[in-house]
Parts: sequence; structure tokens; C-alpha cells
Amino acid sequence: MSSMIIHSRRLFRVLILLSILFSWDFPAWSRPGGAPQRRQPTRRSQKKSIPRKPPIDYKTFSHQTHFVAQKLACNSCHKVPSKNWKTIRTGDAAFPDISDFPEHASCLNCHRKQFFARERPAPAICSNCHIAVTPRDTARWLFPSLGDLTDPKLKRREFLSEFRVGFPHDKHLDVVSQLMPPGFRRDTALFVNASMQEKKKAPPASCPVCHLTYRPQGDSSEEYMTKPPKNLGDNFWLKKGTFKTIPNSHTTCFTCHNADSGLAPEPKDCNACHKLVQPGAKLVADFDPKLASEMADGDKTVLRNWSHRISSGAFRHEAGEHPDLSCLGCHNAASASFNTIEPTTLKVPVQSCGGAEGCHITPTTDDGGALNYEIEQRKKDPKFVCTKCHITFGREAIPEKHAMAIPTPKPKVTPD
Repeated sequence: MSSMIIHSRRLFRVLILLSILFSWDFPAWSRPGGAPQRRQPTRRSQKKSIPRKPPIDYKTFSHQTHFVAQKLACNSCHKVPSKNWKTIRTGDAAFPDISDFPEHASCLNCHRKQFFARERPAPAICSNCHIAVTPRDTARWLFPSLGDLTDPKLKRREFLSEFRVGFPHDKHLDVVSQLMPPGFRRDTALFVNASMQEKKKAPPASCPVCHLTYRPQGDSSEEYMTKPPKNLGDNFWLKKGTFKTIPNSHTTCFTCHNADSGLAPEPKDCNACHKLVQPGAKLVADFDPKLASEMADGDKTVLRNWSHRISSGAFRHEAGEHPDLSCLGCHNAASASFNTIEPTTLKVPVQSCGGAEGCHITPTTDDGGALNYEIEQRKKDPKFVCTKCHITFGREAIPEKHAMAIPTPKPKVTPD
């Protein structure tokens, strides 16, 4: 009896094993006569990937976003005058000015989330105005329009302005000189020597109100900005008195344009003068950043002015007869087409280098014209680099206008 039970149990196990084997899904190649087959992949609905927008950099304020895209008015943020106008300048120098960044209330309406973001040591958006960006230190950067303040305790943030300032020179040439700021010395600042006014047309006395020779050599025996190499020879090295100053604050402007005078544009009309730079091709300047860093000794005013020179990068205002020449002989400031918003209208034409008696452009090379000489050298050697006037442009092809500027020599008259 026991043997029959054992046999039955074995038979039961065999049957279970066979049922499992026959229910197994063997691959087709393992079956007799089966051919290899690929299993069809399960089709899944593929969603189109939507590119993510780049995160907004709240450390960099954009007027394009606020003024152009969101169409905010200037006075929605900037209040005229700022609360600190009596303390940022003191005494007679103080005047109602936009002299600080907008108050927090101007930002909180739209940026409450960014102001209370859990970012350490402080929300990133705070760095637009604040220096240390910590709750314990609330000091702000110096407002950009206060370029006339030189106190080293005031920290100035380096940035690339989004604006160009529109200034109609033709409407100011005969006016500005009548309202010079206190302490302005007409005798030392005038660009034109009085003895030359009859010989050469002198410009209006307005020019030196805004444009003075920057870091002039004067009576100093040292003519270079920094010490040049010993083997300099005839090679270029930046000299003192190369550049002119340009206004860097509202000081001169608000002498006439203020709430009391009612002379438009008033200080509250920001966008009457400050125009956003439209995106587009950047003008190429006759400027070499690496070379400039060696010569300018970190002078930010020099580097800024030099990087904007789209004519002659090597021109020096204090050299030779240049101080005795009329500003209007080179700069067409009396014309309405002279537009500070459009830099191409400020470009000095090569014909200005000729002069009444022929300074740098003469009928022939024998007459001493530098342009004549360099054009002839380029004809002889295509690799010749023009260095009399240019820093980087001298390697490029000679513009057609340069060749056309050379006067045609008058034919010699032979006696009969």
C-alpha cells in the first residue's frame, strides 16, 4: 500500500512538471522548424519636447524688459529729485538730481517673490543696487549719473550702459558758454588759442565747458601715460593729452534744464535725452584691448574713450598744432546731422587731416604728407601697416576716401 502511495506522488509531480514545461513560452528558434523572429517593441506615444526658457538673471537689471517690453514709464521707478540729493553733494554743489537707485517699493509690486527668495547671503536681485548684499550692510553702489563725484569711499559699479545720451550740439554752441559753472577758468580751458582766432576760425567758447583735455602733459617733460619700452623707436605708445573729457553727470545740464527755468527737457523727462541702444551690429573701433591695458595703466576713462574711437585711434588732441585748431574743423558739431545717438555721424572724415596749408595730406609725398607716404608704401608692399594714425585699422585695405582725399597736383605750366 505504501509503495502505491509513493508511486502516485511521483506520478503527480511528473504531471505538474510537464504542465509547467508545456505552458512555457519558448523562443521560436528553439522550436522545430521555427525561424528567428524579433519581438515587436511596445509603441509608446512620444511627446514633443518643449525647449525650456533660460532662467532669468535677476542680478542684471534690464531697461529693455521694463521700458520696452513692459512699457513702464521712467517715473514709475525714478523719482525726481532723489531723497539724498542734499547729502550726496554738499553746499553750493548740491542741486535737485536723480542721485540714487529707486526705492524698494518700486520693485516689490512685481518682484516680491525674488525679494523674499531663500537665497544666501541675500536674494540675487539685491545685488543690482547693494554692494555687500547682506542684511547687516545696506550700502548701495554709487548711482551711474554721479560721475562727477570722486570720493574713494563711494563705490562705483562697472557696467555697460544700455543708453546713449542725445545732445544736440548745434543748439548749444552759442549758449552753454554763457552759463559756465562757478570756478570755471575760461583762460585755461579754451580749446582755441586767442592769437589764432583771426588766422583760423575759432569755435564757440562752449566746447571746453564739456570737453577738456584729459590728463594733459602741460609743462611736464614726461609725455607718455606709462613708461614706454626702451627699444620703442618710432613705434606707437599712448601719450598724455590724447583724449578729451565728456560729461559724466547732470551738473552742467541741470544748470539750464531745471524745474525753476521750465526749459525743456526738465529733469523728470529722462527719455528725452537717454535713449536705449537698439540691438544691432556693433561698431568696430580702432582699438586693441591688450595693447591698451599695457599703456593706460588701468585708467578707466582712457579705456572707455579709446574703445569708442571709430576714426583714428592714435590721434592726440594735445599734439603739435592741434590745440590751436578749431574744434569744428574736424567735428561737424554745428550741423543738425551731428547726432550723438548715432555714432557713425560723429566719425571724423579723413579730409579734416589736410588743413588749410596741408598738414598730413599734401599734393605730393615730397611735400611731407603722412597719408601720401603711407599710401605709397602700401602700394609697394601690401603687408605695410599704416601706423601714423591707426592702431588696428592700419592692417586693413586702404579706404577709397583716403586716396580721394589727396589733391590732384596742378600741371606744371611751361613758358612759351
